[in-house]
Amino acid sequence: MASDARIIISAINEHCKGVFEGLKSLVDVGGGSGTVAKAISNEFQELKCCVFYLPHVVEGLEGSNNLSYVGGDMFKSVPSADAILLKAILHNWSNEKCVKILKKCKEAIPSKENGGKVIIIDIVVDNQKGDDKSYETQLFMDMLMMVVACGKERSEQEWAKLFSDAGFSDYKIIPLLGLRSIIEVYP
Repeated sequence: MASDARIIISAINEHCKGVFEGLKSLVDVGGGSGTVAKAISNEFQELKCCVFYLPHVVEGLEGSNNLSYVGGDMFKSVPSADAILLKAILHNWSNEKCVKILKKCKEAIPSKENGGKVIIIDIVVDNQKGDDKSYETQLFMDMLMMVVACGKERSEQEWAKLFSDAGFSDYKIIPLLGLRSIIEVYP
């Protein structure tokens, strides 16, 4: 996941910096040892980043001036911030659990008018950016998620239903690296 994170952040820095511009705080939910949050905090020095993950994972990890680590359970609460980042998290979970996670994220961010959003980096099946091989890989990942994690890859319509069920008002999809997209979700 850390190697994948480096590739994603490189693409974001090159093509999608605007996703993070203007934010004052960001929580990377399920961010592991913080590879993505470190890269974001290095690129955006004024942005306070927090990696939020299971306590035993973040225990002993040291932050920096604009990076911290907090242990907790995303099904119970998510630390407050301008934006919440979910990279390759929701595809691990059923629709019901995704709605629970998204509702906790919505509680943690300000209104859309005040800059609040959830940033999801995940596969959007058949996002029209890839070729046939990319689509086959997306379907393979869907089967893998169903077998290994009881989750799934989702189409735009499936993502939209999750967002609506969790009480969000709008979203925007930015295709990135063929297989994955950045999805900005607004309260």
